[in-house]
Amino acid sequence: MKNTYKFLTLFLATFSLASAANVTAPTVYFNGDILTMEGDTPRYVEALVVKDNKIAYTGDMREALTQAGSNAALQDLKGHTLLPGFIDTWGHFALIAQDTLGVNLAYFSRKPPQTKTDVISRLRSEAKVFNGWIIGTGYAEAMLSDGGLTISDLDAAYPNQPVLLENISTLTGMVNSAGLKKLGITKATKAVSGFIPVDPKTGQLTGELIGMPYLEAVAKAVGKYSQDLTFETYRKAEKIYVSNGFTTAQSYEASIADMRNMRLAIDRKIVTIDLIALPTFDVVDQMLATNPNFQFGAYSQGDRGFKVAGIQVPTDGAPQLRLAYFSKPYLDITGFPKDWRGFAYYPQALFDKYTKLAYEKNIQYFGYSNGDAGIDMTLAALAKTISETGITEDRRTVIAHSFFARDDQLDDYKKKNIMAVMMPNDTWLYGDVYNKVLGGERAANLSPANSANTKGITLALHNDTPSSGPNVLFSVWSAVNRKTFSGAVLGPEQRITPYLALQGFTRNAAYQYKEELSKGSLTPGKLADLVVLDQNPLKVAPDDIKNIQVLKTIKGGVEVYGN
Repeated sequence: MKNTYKFLTLFLATFSLASAANVTAPTVYFNGDILTMEGDTPRYVEALVVKDNKIAYTGDMREALTQAGSNAALQDLKGHTLLPGFIDTWGHFALIAQDTLGVNLAYFSRKPPQTKTDVISRLRSEAKVFNGWIIGTGYAEAMLSDGGLTISDLDAAYPNQPVLLENISTLTGMVNSAGLKKLGITKATKAVSGFIPVDPKTGQLTGELIGMPYLEAVAKAVGKYSQDLTFETYRKAEKIYVSNGFTTAQSYEASIADMRNMRLAIDRKIVTIDLIALPTFDVVDQMLATNPNFQFGAYSQGDRGFKVAGIQVPTDGAPQLRLAYFSKPYLDITGFPKDWRGFAYYPQALFDKYTKLAYEKNIQYFGYSNGDAGIDMTLAALAKTISETGITEDRRTVIAHSFFARDDQLDDYKKKNIMAVMMPNDTWLYGDVYNKVLGGERAANLSPANSANTKGITLALHNDTPSSGPNVLFSVWSAVNRKTFSGAVLGPEQRITPYLALQGFTRNAAYQYKEELSKGSLTPGKLADLVVLDQNPLKVAPDDIKNIQVLKTIKGGVEVYGN
């Protein structure tokens, strides 16, 4: 090492450094932990060279300087850690953008509310009326020390102004009486694919909306807005992503309008990171009706830009809301029918239809299943399709969330080349809830990441932002420690190593999108999508991983975020 830095001193004395603004000049990163994410065990290199927006070399410093040439820019990492840029495997880019129109009340906001008064105070000080509504996003009553807001609380603060609080789950929320009136919801309103709860004591609406009634309320409250405002929200969403180290973002449940706007945002250089859309089956039907030969999985600009990854087919809902579909009843069924097991969104025939469509047209299939009965439905559809088509190759088929996958189901994942894409933050957010509504044994099997890895299943991780925070290091911390909001440890046998958790956002995430040749590791020839952290997640105490900060995010060799 001493001889290397003697050579570096001589290099600096002999050649003038390129201007930092000259982004076309080769760049040498050195003097830090350069973690390549290649292989199943950690591997470090002394230096990395970026040339023409790609990684040109990784290895020792002397050769790096030779490879870079005399006009190279030198980036001293100052002991910090360099990794591949993070890849979003399951997220809501368009929804995150839309949420910037309201007040962020989530636990990951700048001033997370601690009490009901804090929520009202932040709405009053920060909210602007949008389309006739005051909107708060990321609301979570479990985070409030004095319990959740009631419709009476909202009515007292806003007797005439419609208010919508969007729950962090993105599947439920609350409106005040003025909001119910504006939506035209009364006790006589029938809920389709969801619930409009009535207080059994008063016989009055609680203001809560669950499932489709809530989603319809959001659509009406937000309404339609201009493309210019859409792009402004995209800029804000991108800032959230890059400040957390992401160089690729995904938007699942993408509409036709979302995909058009995402493509335009890339083409017009409004957004610089890569954007991946994942439409649901009904939207894919519309796409194929217009263009039967639509090319899924292809970027608009070669190895970057915008692309539509495949087809998303959901089976069931959120387990914390007791909407996930289970083979055995929930332990706590308060407010639900006897032997409540949740429910499937659609009949088995629908899943059979779209798995077969995906395999026959070679469209990547993204299942979305939460409870074990929901997972059974996806697995049964895939088994039927594989039997009928004879296709057994690895199509990078995904079952996202896979929250309560049984051990026998994981064996089926391995047999059928299915990736498990899990959300570790759910343990922290709802682990205590699952202990209550499912019982300790089932709750402990939440996101069985270690079992999946032990069986040789490719595992990717995600935040599902805004359903949880966008901080990758917090998600890694959660996967490694499996602590609940109360501080209890849930299912310690399902803990995974920090390295495997990082793979879930880098190498394995790239594999999910069939981008392992261009992203996911610090390998010569791959895109120079990089992130710099202030500490190495592999070298700090496991409980300190959540405190690691993103210092820089680099997309294609160009810095897009600096702290």
